[in-house]
Amino acid sequence: MEEEHGLVFLIQRYSVQDGPGLRTTIFMKGCPLRCQWCQNPESLNPHPELMTHDTKCILLGKCVEVCPVRAITIDRRKSRKIDRAKCDLCFQCVNACPTKALSKVGEYMTVAEVMAEIERDELFYHRSGGGVTISGGEPLLQWQFVHRLLEACKQRHLHTALDTCGYAQLPVLKKVLENVDLVLYDIKHMAPELHKKVTGKSNRRILNNLRLIPPQKKVWLRLPLIPGFNDSRENITELSRLGQEIGVEKVSILPYHRLAEEKYRQLGMQRKMSRIKPPSKRQLQKIQALIESFGLQVTIGS
Repeated sequence: MEEEHGLVFLIQRYSVQDGPGLRTTIFMKGCPLRCQWCQNPESLNPHPELMTHDTKCILLGKCVEVCPVRAITIDRRKSRKIDRAKCDLCFQCVNACPTKALSKVGEYMTVAEVMAEIERDELFYHRSGGGVTISGGEPLLQWQFVHRLLEACKQRHLHTALDTCGYAQLPVLKKVLENVDLVLYDIKHMAPELHKKVTGKSNRRILNNLRLIPPQKKVWLRLPLIPGFNDSRENITELSRLGQEIGVEKVSILPYHRLAEEKYRQLGMQRKMSRIKPPSKRQLQKIQALIESFGLQVTIGS
């Protein structure tokens, strides 16, 4: 299954935040990190998941009737409950719900199926200088599929970008990069211990892989800016020096926001950093100015 199909949780058309021009971004499911602020919790697990949409639920009970393991109930208060420990992810409830109050996150797709979606907007890519971005989750977890997909994109002469956290074996990264024009490389924190504390993994492999990306590849560093975690002057200075060392084309600041909190509830998950406030405009301007003082181009939000 893994070599013949890829697990995709979203195909986003007309994207302007994942590389130059108008793009189609393919979001692959599964990630080796567990960033406590993750904005796409539906991307973390490498299997399809059940998502609820309570505002659409009219309590018909069709989901209760078809659930083979009795994981879904409607209580006396007319509230639907899902016991996720019981749920076997058969998704019969999704098919039974007439109001689409339940949905399946993640579909196994072939390269041909994904390319059919990509090719719908081929004209826009050429006119805008855009193309295709493979993101996640972490696309390198499904590197065989991603490699074939990128090959197919290059056969169509499309600009390609890879959005990655860099946590993969070096031969895997090098193989995938054969068909990549632009690397969007996420740097969460420069300190290995702090990185591991908040993401579950050290950044040593990530930084080593970054330094070994072939020099002819364009690189944008991406900094998910999390107040109180990675916004210190020391960390920003180290990241800027790294950008100088690598010769990155630019640094993208991606400010923390709270828009993902509803998705955590819909997946039955808890967000560990829910009390953090997004950075202020003044904070962003100060960090941008600091990075620019190292001679680097900086953008905010893309």
